[in-house]
Amino acid sequence: MSVALTGLAPELKSSTDQADFLPSRYESAQVMKIQEESFPQQETPAAVVVFQRDDGAALTDADKATVAKVTEGLQAKRYETFESVTTSPEAVSKDGKMALASIISTEKDPAAEAGFESLRRLRTDGRAALQDTGLKMGVTGPVALMLDAQEAAGDTDAMIMMATLVLIIVLLGAIFRSPLIALLPVLMIALMFITANGLIATASELFGLEADASNSAILIVVLFGVGCDYILFLLFRYREYLRAGQEPKQALIDSVSRVGETIASAAGAVIVAFLGLVFSSMGNMRAMGPSLAIAVAVTLVAALTLVPAVFSLLGTKAFWPSKAWKRTPRTRMADRAGDVASRRPGLVAVVATGLLAVLAVGAFGFKPGFDQESTLPKTLESIRTNADLQKSFSAGETEPSLVFVKAKDGGRLDRAALDTFRTSIAAVDDVGGVAQPVLSPKGDVALYSVVLKFRPSSDQAIELVAGDLRDAVHENAPEGTKTLVGGKTAVLADIEDAVEHDYRLVFPVAALAIMLILGLLLRSIVAPLYLMLAVGLGFTATLGSAVYLFQNIRGEEGLLFSLPIVVYLFVVAIGTDYNILMVARLREEVRNGRSTADAVRLAVSRSAPTIGSAAVILAGTFGVLMLADNSMLQQMGFAVAFGILLTAFIMALLLVPTLTALIGPKAWWPGNRSGHGPEAHEDPATGLRQEEPATTGSHV
Repeated sequence: MSVALTGLAPELKSSTDQADFLPSRYESAQVMKIQEESFPQQETPAAVVVFQRDDGAALTDADKATVAKVTEGLQAKRYETFESVTTSPEAVSKDGKMALASIISTEKDPAAEAGFESLRRLRTDGRAALQDTGLKMGVTGPVALMLDAQEAAGDTDAMIMMATLVLIIVLLGAIFRSPLIALLPVLMIALMFITANGLIATASELFGLEADASNSAILIVVLFGVGCDYILFLLFRYREYLRAGQEPKQALIDSVSRVGETIASAAGAVIVAFLGLVFSSMGNMRAMGPSLAIAVAVTLVAALTLVPAVFSLLGTKAFWPSKAWKRTPRTRMADRAGDVASRRPGLVAVVATGLLAVLAVGAFGFKPGFDQESTLPKTLESIRTNADLQKSFSAGETEPSLVFVKAKDGGRLDRAALDTFRTSIAAVDDVGGVAQPVLSPKGDVALYSVVLKFRPSSDQAIELVAGDLRDAVHENAPEGTKTLVGGKTAVLADIEDAVEHDYRLVFPVAALAIMLILGLLLRSIVAPLYLMLAVGLGFTATLGSAVYLFQNIRGEEGLLFSLPIVVYLFVVAIGTDYNILMVARLREEVRNGRSTADAVRLAVSRSAPTIGSAAVILAGTFGVLMLADNSMLQQMGFAVAFGILLTAFIMALLLVPTLTALIGPKAWWPGNRSGHGPEAHEDPATGLRQEEPATTGSHV
């Protein structure tokens, strides 16, 4: 089936069009539509070349002549995606130390591979032309920034993939001491990825599902995360039954019947969490949600069919050459954790809650940052050149904001009114300059390029555009016109508003859906309530930890604006698997007639190896991101890795079982309110629990 889906599925395309990210109600999205309709041939600024002397002195007349000659030479090269490379006497800074050349593209999306290749060639040609002239050049601007960011991330992507594979293979090999078990999950997850990609592309084609091939990287991480979790859930229970003396076939059947419901519920919780993204205002989030949900659904089906089938065929040979599967090892740490949780549930719950609460306080200081340029390595050419440019020019020179004036009746605009309007925009504080308006062919739309004194993606620029600039543009609109502000900074301002909207809507919807699934799994109303409270505490503790480290200790101005979404996707959604596994094991022990202490002790000690192994693999995968020379990736890596470890070791192994013990039988209300279930005893010959009719007594 995977081969058929790969061969027959349509191609899944990527999109970098900002219109795909924001709905039409946002002003910056409306600007894009007006720009396409009124200025279809409008040239797009792709990059800026900055010329300066090696010694930092002012440019001489000979230097300026060299700049003009080199620029003409670059123009003569006729790069595939560049319409022109031009300079002028006016492009020299007021202090005389720098000269600029503008690279113009007629491509709608100049930041595509063809545009990147043109820029690479231009950089090489320009440096060759400047040899022995005493001048140097650097290229910055939107295409240069994206090219440098992509190339810097290329090594990181490869490093993450390699680290993921090594971690999974090494840790699984160490846990099970079998090369087959170390390699099989990787091969099966690769098959799941192929199948999921085919289904996503097919669903996109048949049902108009929004999907984006650029989500492949996050898709891989999700599949490795949930895939390893579900395989480990099954293998640990399978090995437990083998050690108890069951035949391999029966052990596998019992493992699937016991853990299958847990895996299905865990997958259901992750699926609805991802589907909650369809309520997002952001087009890329709406595209990501269904795609990830399909991937998890494929993983669920494979975990309940493909994985058992493979291990059924292999039998105990899957553990070759190790014989460790035959005997139960001494798990001192897991047993000790189970003993402490069962004997002192109140103390453990207070300590665990206190630790999470202290970390959660930091979340109140979370400051979203949209200046992704500041997270890139300072050694990149575009970043260094941009810093140089700001010494002599306004920082917004590379990507001006766009202001449109459109006649409501479709008539021609009044030139005098446009000049007055331009003066009012130029008077706004921190606006570095406003170009003369460009009129559309019909004369009903005017376009102004507005240079800000701040970098286009900086927090100051976003605040200026969202506040004073838009206010001035709207308040001073010529009579009978509609005015709008667009461009990169305006898009970021609207994204900020959209993200805040999503936080208020997506999170509550997903939380309610997850609670419903937990209620169906546990046949309880009470348990899902405190489980979700614990999840919420874990979420804020994770975010707070990132604030403490990056804002308070490292002194960064803000965190990645989408970090809460990232934590939601990987810590809340996937991390909930561990809580579900724990509470399902608690319920199982209760139904087998265990007392409160025994249920907690056994659930913790027997679930700890599974949860711990799965969490270390997933956290380690994301932890590799902290090695990247990119603050954004470091923040993401730390938050997810630390959040997964918090969820697994503090919440799932300590807080959830001790809260369940403290609440007692009421935790399962209105299901098994008395806690009575089939009483169990262990067969001394096999070690398996044999169920008998329940006797009266007080249980969890």
